[in-house]
Amino acid sequence: MANPIRLKSIEGLKPGNTFTFQRTFTQQDTVLFGDITRDYNPVHYDGRWTDEKGFKGLICHGLLVGSMICEFGGQVGWLATGMEFKFVGPVYFNDTVQCSVTITQIEENGRAEAEAVFTNQEDQPVGYAHMTGRLPIKKEKEILSAMEQEGDPTNRLANERYPLMD
Repeated sequence: MANPIRLKSIEGLKPGNTFTFQRTFTQQDTVLFGDITRDYNPVHYDGRWTDEKGFKGLICHGLLVGSMICEFGGQVGWLATGMEFKFVGPVYFNDTVQCSVTITQIEENGRAEAEAVFTNQEDQPVGYAHMTGRLPIKKEKEILSAMEQEGDPTNRLANERYPLMD
């Protein structure tokens, strides 16, 4: 079964297309992200710090949560040129975050803009993103189509289900 987000990109994306997916963030995710980025802010690791800051526990890195847009980008073949994030609420370990990405503008040359909204399992907003980038155009869509026909072997999400895609 092909990934429907990738198939939609091959078919042709339009302003207003929205893609929604979710992820549960764990303490291990935060530890690994901290090791990769070398971000060892105590708000992610020390309960005394989060108590002093007024949080109810340790929180995930904002950019780890924001990185959910990479799932969308990787599936449609979006080449990012800019990202702007606003984090408005904490994401605690084992919170499930839903990310909805809506394409807002596409030019003929493939340049595009999109907005993302991140909400937790209580439907509370935890972040927003504005993205600019380049979407696949004719030849790139042909390559994506060929990859799809080959079973999309480098795409670990090729068989993932996306029931919330519009």
